[in-house]
Amino acid sequence: MTHRRQAVRGLAAALAALVALTAAGCSSKAKTGDGKQTGAGGVKTGEGVTDKTISLGALTDMTGVYATLGKSVTQAQQLYVKQVNAAGGICGRQLELTVRDHGYDPQKALAAYTELEPKVVGYAQFIGSPFVAAVKPRVDGQDKGLVLPQAWSASLLGSPYIRVLGATYDVETINAVDFLVKEKGLKSGDKLGHVYFEGDYGENALKGSKHAAGKAGLTVVEQKIKPTDNDMSAQVAALKQAGVKGIVISAGPRQAASLVGVAAATGLRVPVVGNNSAFAPQLLGTQAGPALEKMYWFASPSLPIGADTPTAKKLVADYRAAYPSDALDNGIVAGWTAASVFGEALKKACAEKDLTRAGVDKALLTMTSYDAGFGMTHDLGDPKAPSSRESVIIQPDKSVPGGMRTVRPPFVSDAAKTYAP
Repeated sequence: MTHRRQAVRGLAAALAALVALTAAGCSSKAKTGDGKQTGAGGVKTGEGVTDKTISLGALTDMTGVYATLGKSVTQAQQLYVKQVNAAGGICGRQLELTVRDHGYDPQKALAAYTELEPKVVGYAQFIGSPFVAAVKPRVDGQDKGLVLPQAWSASLLGSPYIRVLGATYDVETINAVDFLVKEKGLKSGDKLGHVYFEGDYGENALKGSKHAAGKAGLTVVEQKIKPTDNDMSAQVAALKQAGVKGIVISAGPRQAASLVGVAAATGLRVPVVGNNSAFAPQLLGTQAGPALEKMYWFASPSLPIGADTPTAKKLVADYRAAYPSDALDNGIVAGWTAASVFGEALKKACAEKDLTRAGVDKALLTMTSYDAGFGMTHDLGDPKAPSSRESVIIQPDKSVPGGMRTVRPPFVSDAAKTYAP
């Protein structure tokens, strides 16, 4: 336990040092607006907004551990921007999305944030809970630009500017453990394995599994890994020796595929459930594909891309037309949802004739029942709470569009209802 805390403190300290450097380097940066300008149509404007354009940023991972997710999220948001602009834009202005690939590297992520900060009204994408947490003091203090991260750590709650869309990792994991207990046979006295990334994401998910385990009488067997660890053989061996009856994984798609594939090959045939970012349909084409379909599930903050809803069906058709050679996955849903939430906030801010960062932030707070069309209603009125506590349990299935089918529709477990993130 002491070693784990020291590792987390070390990562936090390193990120804090980088933030300090980037803050020092941009202390004299020029702003594109001061929040007091009045532009076309009598609309108040500030950073990232001119009479003709509204600029948004996207800090993504297209070359690192979440490369498949980052590509899908980004392309979905580019599609959203293209369609909005074709329909006339927002507030008489065209949307612009500036993308930077940080490759899940903290230095690149923070440098990209610093570069784009004076040029955009906010960020429709920021992948990586540790990186978002690292810039949180700047966002809350001097920048105040809206950030809709593809990250669900509870440490991001409380900010009026960084808004988590969907259940946080701890709440999501509580729901996932509830699925294992109620539908996969885990019972009081059993051991539950948890493989998790060091840092913000994994640590937050671990809090959830421990809370749920305490309620269900389970014992958690921890296995901490790094984002660069791709072979889960040692972790599987340790969990098998411990006699676990189920496993939670809070890591990336590669780690989940390795874990499930190795477990199946070595005879550890127990149910495995992951967090929402621990699966990519492309894995079904690998050697681990058959095992994933038989013994893997994951929790999601929305219905899958292949859901039977009008929004999902239209998005599938439009995405396939725009990117015919690319697979469908839930990164598309996450990207589209965040872009549409940001777009709705911009429309409401326009109606109030205030497209400054403060105006957009204020507009978001009025969105207390936003339906993005994927089974969840988001309440963005309380910065201290995730927009939803619901999760969907999804199973890999290469026979359905997007390679994912819903096995448990949106729900909130009893343990998650009373839990404070």
